[in-house]
Amino acid sequence: MTTTIEVVRSGALTTIQDLGRPGLGHLGIPRSGAADRRSLRRANRLVGNSEGAPALETTLAGPALRFSAPATIAITGATVEARLDDRTVAMHAALAVDAGATLRVGTASVGLRTYVAVRGGIEAPLVLGSASSDLLNALGPAPLAPGMILAVGPPHRAPPAAEPQPPPAPAVEPTLRIVLGPREDWFTDAALHALTHDPYVVSPDSDRTGVRLRGPVLARAREDELRSEGMVPGALQVPPSGQPILLLADHPTTGGYPVIAVVASADLPIVGQLRPGQSLRFAIGRAAPP
Repeated sequence: MTTTIEVVRSGALTTIQDLGRPGLGHLGIPRSGAADRRSLRRANRLVGNSEGAPALETTLAGPALRFSAPATIAITGATVEARLDDRTVAMHAALAVDAGATLRVGTASVGLRTYVAVRGGIEAPLVLGSASSDLLNALGPAPLAPGMILAVGPPHRAPPAAEPQPPPAPAVEPTLRIVLGPREDWFTDAALHALTHDPYVVSPDSDRTGVRLRGPVLARAREDELRSEGMVPGALQVPPSGQPILLLADHPTTGGYPVIAVVASADLPIVGQLRPGQSLRFAIGRAAPP
């Protein structure tokens, strides 16, 4: 019998995400996938799934989900209060869910995105090899809505993994490592100094496409037009306002604004958890991929 999950409450924005659609940028399709890939992988390991199995990504306020049959779940990412019926349950651990039980994921108190993995993974049609919701291009499953029924796949043979310890608490004001370029020569020396010495604040109009930042204006050294160039997650695009946009999972694959720097891939999970109003800093330095 297939386990199903009824969406009782959808939350602010809850989507199905896996590790995305790599290698399709030349077709105008970003990788998409989980904004915090580290937390997605951890949740899947905890329930015995492959690290890239489809799971739920919540944004700020989480959903309420009713399970038709016994299941094993794990909750990672942004800190929330989660309840199974009338009891509070822990994050970063494999949890047994009884048939008919309802999981309620609360509002994030630290971080922005929480991940709920179910042993067997969420079943969803694959679009270009992925079950991820790409909100920019309207690819993959739609965001959750009340009344939706989600199917859970058959469990893998691997037993749930025991993680050694919960991840460390995120920094209140994180520092993101960047590599300058490819268009740092389009900006003044003062702009380059400001980028790596002054804080920026996350704007409320940020989303899975990009994190809009408010802070020192990054003044250009030249004002001519730039032809559209390829974009990657972590690129710091600078529009005419001089206020940078940090591209995230559903970013456009090309853009005509110059990129002053790119955030190290190992720090992108931090970007996926940035909250509106939170401050951050940038520092020049390379990092290995996650």
